[in-house]
Amino acid sequence: MKIGYVVNTYPSPSHSFIRREVHALERRGITIHRFAMRRHDGPLADAGDQAEAAATDYVLSQGAFALAIALVLALFRAPARFVSALALAMRAGRGSQTGRLWHMIYLAEAAWLARRARALGLQRLHAHFGTNSATVAMLAHALGGPPYSFTVHGPEEFDRPDAIALGLKLQRADFAVAISSYGRSQLCRWVDHRHWQKLKVVHCGIEPQHYAEPAPLPASRPLRLVAIGRFAEQKGQLLLIDAMAEAVRRGFALRLDLVGDGPMRLSLERAIAHHGLGDHITLTGWLDESGVRNRVEQAHALVLPSFAEGLPMVVMEAMAAARPVIATWVAGIPELMQPGRTGWLVPAGSTEALTDALCELALTQPERLAQMGRSARARALARHDIDSSAAMLAALFAQRPRTQPE
Repeated sequence: MKIGYVVNTYPSPSHSFIRREVHALERRGITIHRFAMRRHDGPLADAGDQAEAAATDYVLSQGAFALAIALVLALFRAPARFVSALALAMRAGRGSQTGRLWHMIYLAEAAWLARRARALGLQRLHAHFGTNSATVAMLAHALGGPPYSFTVHGPEEFDRPDAIALGLKLQRADFAVAISSYGRSQLCRWVDHRHWQKLKVVHCGIEPQHYAEPAPLPASRPLRLVAIGRFAEQKGQLLLIDAMAEAVRRGFALRLDLVGDGPMRLSLERAIAHHGLGDHITLTGWLDESGVRNRVEQAHALVLPSFAEGLPMVVMEAMAAARPVIATWVAGIPELMQPGRTGWLVPAGSTEALTDALCELALTQPERLAQMGRSARARALARHDIDSSAAMLAALFAQRPRTQPE
C-alpha cells in the first residue's frame, strides 16, 4: 500500500508525533511518501527531523512556474473536473481568513500533488491537521488524485471551523480521524449525522521501547518541574509564572524549566523578571528529543497550564517516563489523566487552583509521587502505543474507498 502524507510544515520540533506515526506505518510494510507545503523556518535540532526533511517533497519549493504548469495540465487533462475543483476551491475560500486568492494557490499546489500522486501510484492521501493541508488534499482528490483522509488535532481547528471549511472537508473525506473522543465530538458538530460513522478516534502514540527503564524520581530537593510547549497565549505559561511566584511567596522551594520558544518569549522573560524568579525559572529554548527526555527525567513532575489543547503529546510522554502531571481540565486531557492517581487536574485559567496544585505537589511524600508516576506510566503505555495506533490507521487505509466525493 502506498500513502501520501500531507502536512503544511514538516518536520518541525513540535511534530515528532507525525514522524513516529509515519515510521510505525512503515514498519507495517506501508510505503509513505512525505509531502509538505513548506519547510520549517528555523533550525532542526533533532537528527530524526533532519532525516525526515531530506525525505520530504516540498510543494512550494517546486516554484511558481512548476505549479502553474501543473494547473494548466490539470485543466487540459479533465476540463470538467478542473472547473468542479475550481468551484470547490472558491467555496472553501468563501469564509476563510486567507481569502479566495490563497485558495487559488492551494488549487495549484493540489494540481502538482495530484500529478505527483498519480506518478507514484499512491492509493490515498492523508493530511495532518484540518487546515490548509487538508484543503490541498481535498482539492487534489477533486482534480483526479487519490481519495483523502485527515487527522484533526485541535484546538486551532475547533476555534475557527467555518473559516477553514472544516465541515466541507469532513463531508468529502473518505474518513477523518480525531485524536480523542472529545475531538470526535467536536467534529460531529460540523457535519451531518449521516457522516458520523466515518469519524474515527485514533490516539497519537509513543514508542514504548524509549521508556523501557524510566529514571527514578530525583531524590534531591528543591522540587523540579518542567513545562514543554510553544510559547503562545493558549499554552498558559504566563499564568504558570504567576502561580510559581505565589507558591514561592508561600515558602515553597520550586524550580521550573520552560522548554520551547515562540512569540511569547519576551513576555515570559519580563514576567520572570517582574516576579524576581530568575533563580527559579529557566527558559531552555527548543531541545531535541533526547534533550526533552533528559529534562523530564530531571523533574519531579510535568506542568501543563494550557487554556486550549487537543491531547498533548508531552503529557503522555511524561506519564510514560513515570512522572506525575499537573494539567488543566480541557479537551482530551481528562480522557488520559486520572486526578489523584496520575496527577492533578485544575480548571484552566485559574491561578489560584494551579498554585494550590503546585503547593500540594510540593507537600506530597516522595513515595506517593513515585506511585503516581508508576500509575501514570501504566496508563500511558496501555493507551498510547504507537504501533497499536498505526495498526488502526492501517486498517482504515485498507478499506475500500468511496468512488465519488459527496
